[in-house]
Amino acid sequence: MMTAFLIGLGVMCAMVLLMTLVILVCDATIANYGPVQIVINGDKEVTVEGGRPLLSALKDRQIFIPSACGGRGSCGMCKVRILEGAGDPLATELPWLNAQERRDKVRLSCQVKVKRPLRIEIPPELLDVRQYRTTVLRLRDLTYDIREVTLQLAPGDRIDFKAGQFIQFEVPPYALTDDPVYRAYSVSSSPSTHDRVELEMRLVPNGICTTYVHKYLKEGDAVTINGPYGEFHLQDSDREMICVAGGSGMAPIKSILMRLDELKSPRKVRYFFGARTGRDLFLVDEMRALERSLPDFRFIPALSAPEPGSGWQGETGLIPAVLERHVTSVANAEAYLCGSPGLINATVAALKRKGMPEDRIYFDNFG
Repeated sequence: MMTAFLIGLGVMCAMVLLMTLVILVCDATIANYGPVQIVINGDKEVTVEGGRPLLSALKDRQIFIPSACGGRGSCGMCKVRILEGAGDPLATELPWLNAQERRDKVRLSCQVKVKRPLRIEIPPELLDVRQYRTTVLRLRDLTYDIREVTLQLAPGDRIDFKAGQFIQFEVPPYALTDDPVYRAYSVSSSPSTHDRVELEMRLVPNGICTTYVHKYLKEGDAVTINGPYGEFHLQDSDREMICVAGGSGMAPIKSILMRLDELKSPRKVRYFFGARTGRDLFLVDEMRALERSLPDFRFIPALSAPEPGSGWQGETGLIPAVLERHVTSVANAEAYLCGSPGLINATVAALKRKGMPEDRIYFDNFG
């Protein structure tokens, strides 16, 4: 009896899979949507190839929507408002859309297939995002799993960004991908350096981009990037600053600190950096140099699992707890966070317990 049930279940699953494959093949090969017009922000019109995801169709027309996952529907960053022509959100989008966004017709552009004329709205600044051809100027290993990549722009080209913003790095086809893909990375260099960008990339096991960067990329190689993106950047205020990062989350904080140093800012800044062991710490000398250069800056690294016998005499424990020990008042402070979702969520909770309002806590959600 059980054998017959399992055989029947297997046959049914196979039929469903076959039908799904047939639908996908037909949609890709038979359906011909032809050229489709998209009206952007009420006045800009572009014509794209129908049948493709909106995210990639716009990219082909040099209109770049940020996407940390490269269009897989797993980051929720590529949101646009679609006023006409898209229908209801797909099940893959719903986890990323709150009730107000659904009412406002917000969609994930990577999940919307362009089949008919669309009217969309995007932040106006995205129309100024550019694509750049760069050359790998330098590769430097900061730790056993974090690599610094310095990209030189073409002669005469320049990029303007705010300290804390990110770019998208395009990975060409190679062993792990048949098609070009792109991933989001914060810029670690100062925004005053317009002819190059510096990135800090942590190796993720089987990660398409980080595997390429750590195991295939060489100095002198060509790399395509686009940007800048992001609302996470140094604010124009005189408040005290609480900075928190872990791992490659160092990148945007470093850019912010370098900008403060260039401005000779008198602002009080406390930077809490979390690492597991001593070998996960990096750029410590650079941070100590900034302590000597900036009038009221202190770098506070903490190890959550220092090696026995390592002689570590600094802070230990998780960063939110370390922060709570050091920060007595947030009445005149704002916070800049970059790291894993777990680190950000725990730090936000700690800051709110101290009384900091959410609108003074800044971070980009790459999780």
